[in-house]
Amino acid sequence: MKIAIGNDHVAVDMKNEIKAHLESKGYEIINFGTDSNERCDYPTYGRQVADAVVSKAVDYGILICGTGVGISLAANKVEGIRACVCSEPYSAKLSKEHNNTNIIAFGSRVIGIETAKMIVDEWLNAEFEGGRHQNRIDMISEIEKEGK
Repeated sequence: MKIAIGNDHVAVDMKNEIKAHLESKGYEIINFGTDSNERCDYPTYGRQVADAVVSKAVDYGILICGTGVGISLAANKVEGIRACVCSEPYSAKLSKEHNNTNIIAFGSRVIGIETAKMIVDEWLNAEFEGGRHQNRIDMISEIEKEGK
């Protein structure tokens, strides 16, 4: 499985730890984030990861900034992206099972590395349940299309 990861300057250390964690489990990680602590703009990285997910260059995306909010907002502007900010594993799991999220986001200033690893693991191990949830995903997609 190929996973894109993107981050801004405040999340370099967390990105590197998540990357190593996932590589140790056999995932291929494509780094779209900065490797510098110099101030940069998170929307750039949110869009790059979202574009990679939508184009199917990767299977999923992980985004990290200070809170996870700004970078996920940028990603969610790309049609077909369902990015969710999670600060604990249960919401991450349900975001995949019920909302078929294709990007997970979290904040390096909000959670610690062990919680981040648990979030990523729960999310990647979860599967979309379909059924009644698919109807809701279709409704969200319609809203997205109407907004253009």
